[in-house]
Amino acid sequence: MIPSWHTKPRGSTVGYRIFVSVLKNFGVLPAYFLLRIVAFYYFLFSYRSAKPIFKLFHSKLGYSILKSLLKLYRNYFLFGQSLIDKVVIMSEIPNRFSFEFDGEDNLRKMVNLQKGGLLLSAHIGNWEIAGHLLKRLQTRINIVMFDGEQAQIKEYLAGITGERNTHIIVIKNDLTHIYEIDEALKKNEFVCMHADRYMEGNKTISTRFLSEQASFPAGPFMLAYRFRVPVSFVFALKENNFHYHFFASEIKEFGTGEKEILIQEMLKDFAGEMEKKLRDYPEQWFNYYDFWRQ
Repeated sequence: MIPSWHTKPRGSTVGYRIFVSVLKNFGVLPAYFLLRIVAFYYFLFSYRSAKPIFKLFHSKLGYSILKSLLKLYRNYFLFGQSLIDKVVIMSEIPNRFSFEFDGEDNLRKMVNLQKGGLLLSAHIGNWEIAGHLLKRLQTRINIVMFDGEQAQIKEYLAGITGERNTHIIVIKNDLTHIYEIDEALKKNEFVCMHADRYMEGNKTISTRFLSEQASFPAGPFMLAYRFRVPVSFVFALKENNFHYHFFASEIKEFGTGEKEILIQEMLKDFAGEMEKKLRDYPEQWFNYYDFWRQ
């Protein structure tokens, strides 16, 4: 069965406007203080999104019931922080954020290979921050995504964050996004995409993740195989209020062999890296549905 994404915490344009007003007039910490109230509301009343996150903490990671509940509240709070931080950094509101780069040399090596590159990430940490930090590489960044964000919120955020040094490739039913990806890679550009969610009707492949089979979208791994480009797994995780740690794995490239086996090996490597990040930063898991539901 396909996982439902409709259980994730929702926002509204009014809510965004309130937080942006607080950010511009009072700064980041007062916005975080206001966020504690909002996070507590979701903690109390968002049962559908809370259930799979509590299951992750209690059943998968083995935390006690009390610790799992505390982690659940912290998860909502960090999810809200990720949205605030995106607005702050991309709209250049004065801030004290600092960044640590782990594996940047891997991405610079990828640029020098002149083959383009595929960067795979997941809904762990802050993907928007990761995309913003990639501007350091001085190569064009193409982000592949489903156009599922609420239209009003998307338009409002675009208005306050302004131009970005990225190009959005929207996944479409007519597969024109494949041609855009091909063109970007031919120009030695990076193509970034999530590899942990799939939509109804999409082909999936599975591997063990936290000791149980889980389904992943086949598309990102099939693209890597089809275009034979170097691949790196990237994440941006928050380590305290004002510090982010960016990770980029060593470059992986397809060798020779049977297609299905090579794709399965790439998925296994990705899931392994994803599991490491989840265990190190469990509160920054932002998949609000049962990830292991088949």
